[in-house]
Amino acid sequence: MRPVRLPATGLMRKGMLGLVGIVALVASGPMATGRLAAQQQPSPSAESALTGARVFGSKGCSGCHAINGIGAHIGPDLGRLEGPPTFFGLAADVWNHIPGMRARMLERDVKPFHLTPEEAGDLAAFLSTVNAFGQQGDPLRGERLFSQKQCIRCHQVDGSGGVVGPNLDFLSQFGSPIVVAAALWNHGPTMMRKMRTLGIQRPTFTGQQLLDLISFLESRAQAPREGQFYVLPGSAEMGRQLFDAKGCASCHDGTGPGHEGPVFTGRGTGRTLIDFAAAMWNEAPAMIAGMERRGMAVPTVGPDEMADLVAYLYSARYFSTSGDPATGRALIRGKGCLACHTLNGAGRGHAGDLGEVRDLSSFPAVLAALWSHLTVSGTTAPDTKWPSLTAQETADVAAYLQSLSARSR
Repeated sequence: MRPVRLPATGLMRKGMLGLVGIVALVASGPMATGRLAAQQQPSPSAESALTGARVFGSKGCSGCHAINGIGAHIGPDLGRLEGPPTFFGLAADVWNHIPGMRARMLERDVKPFHLTPEEAGDLAAFLSTVNAFGQQGDPLRGERLFSQKQCIRCHQVDGSGGVVGPNLDFLSQFGSPIVVAAALWNHGPTMMRKMRTLGIQRPTFTGQQLLDLISFLESRAQAPREGQFYVLPGSAEMGRQLFDAKGCASCHDGTGPGHEGPVFTGRGTGRTLIDFAAAMWNEAPAMIAGMERRGMAVPTVGPDEMADLVAYLYSARYFSTSGDPATGRALIRGKGCLACHTLNGAGRGHAGDLGEVRDLSSFPAVLAALWSHLTVSGTTAPDTKWPSLTAQETADVAAYLQSLSARSR
């Protein structure tokens, strides 16, 4: 496997590799030299998608699972999971498939393995990244939106449309939400001025609508694409530095003088990357107006820089789902967890007391704890069915167990 050849021009000039190339490179050794490779070295203090790809390879996950069609097909394709690629969505998928995974591993004489919290966090970052690009839109709805939202008045696709703005055929090969978010942000001020001149009402988009538009552009590609193009998984540490350098922190960290925007860190929106791209477009007028009031220049953001910013927001829990401790407590009882565990002394108790868990302060630690059930002989008590969990239920259970751990400190 090798990186996909990049075009000589356009938004993808730097910072991009084919997903297959990413997996191959991180599994086989050091990345290519140069500024971009150095910039993408994993941060020791945050989850790293690149390190997670190495975990995926070194633990043997690729022996059963494909990524967007590449790899084995014994288990589900982890690049094409249903639903938004949130942390607790992944955690719920892991939990729900533990009995099946254990059975398959034993059939193939594969020994179940442990994950440390660090490995679990890196693996979650990697799988969230690849799954984000597996989402599918409806090209027919996208074609209708292209007209209804008046994009066609300025932009041309496949020979049809206006010539005021750039031809969008080049976007047909770059369906990454990160690239789209960067493009929408960078061209936002120019498009706003042109729309005012032409008397066009500036449209807004939901995440699904933007996904449908991307699918429409992909369906009208002038030439067959040579392979999927994705942003190289970003560096959370580089993203943190960019968050300050680009002026984002002055409005969005909650501590700057006169901060106007919402606080991103720890917000737990449950948004997907495509929702984030839509928000970058929808909120641009207010953000640009706020910058102008404060005498700030509107910064441009390259696709590789946007990848780093997204990695930072991921590590800061912006894309996470928030849980409710009270609901989690009820779920622990209702889902049959006390058939194996005790809770502050109540329950059957052969698998340990959940009230004494002390190491669930981070989301990766939660995922590692769920994964650890794979290594336990037998899956449940003999008279108990393995309970399934949704992403929200997983977040609720984690919130409750984390609240117990916090109280004990």
